[in-house]
Amino acid sequence: MRARAAGRPLPPAPTARPRRLSPSPSAQRTNAGRSPDPMLPETIALATEAGALTTRVTWRRSPRARRITLRIDPSGTGIVVTLPIDTPVESGLTLVRTHGDWIARRLASMPAVVPVADGGSVMLDGVAHAVRHRTDARRGVWLEAEAIHVSGDVAFLSRRVREFLMREARARLSGRVQTAAQGSGLTPRALVLRDTRSRWGSCSDSGQVMLCWRLVMAPVWVQEYVIVHELAHLRHFDHGVAFWALVERLCDRRREAEHWLRRNGAALLRAV
Repeated sequence: MRARAAGRPLPPAPTARPRRLSPSPSAQRTNAGRSPDPMLPETIALATEAGALTTRVTWRRSPRARRITLRIDPSGTGIVVTLPIDTPVESGLTLVRTHGDWIARRLASMPAVVPVADGGSVMLDGVAHAVRHRTDARRGVWLEAEAIHVSGDVAFLSRRVREFLMREARARLSGRVQTAAQGSGLTPRALVLRDTRSRWGSCSDSGQVMLCWRLVMAPVWVQEYVIVHELAHLRHFDHGVAFWALVERLCDRRREAEHWLRRNGAALLRAV
């Protein structure tokens, strides 16, 4: 059952500079930006003991970084390199190329994405929902008795479940943002949903809140924490003492939600 938004839906808005909430705990208190140099490669070929490896790279600049950091993307599909503001990009490339074996081992250890299939399950609001292929129906995709029923060609089942979850995310997350806004007095100018791989949410200095649509698979109280986190940035555009005091006043399960995301966030990024 969909959670309906109270009042008019939040309008879309142009992208502006965001304050991010990252799935990686170490990145939650940085000002990491997008690619520091448009000429940097989006993929890189590495020589490893097991042979050649080509992997996707996300490059970031951080004014707080004191050294170059290299980590595996939470989705398990690539790596993330963070550079201090004044560090030459060549230093980042060198670090990546000299850690080819480490990157290969870590990527190989990540669980594979499991495609959605008839009889499988996906999470919605933290509850596992069975996926049922209905050859006897022509209703598209619908939710019934904690199961997601999918009609039509089974070849398109996984795609249709993903599209269904994205629609549910729009309805449910939009409603929860508006509920949180009414309770806190912090109303965003707009809400945008995206399929982000390195952050759960962000708040721009123009008042736009972005959320990763995959949050709809997490428990509701985890969704509410991420929403409150981003709304709090409408008042405090940093991660200072006043910001965290406001977050904890609005969400008494902050620590528990952060722990849940650390343990389960990567699985959400690899689902569907």
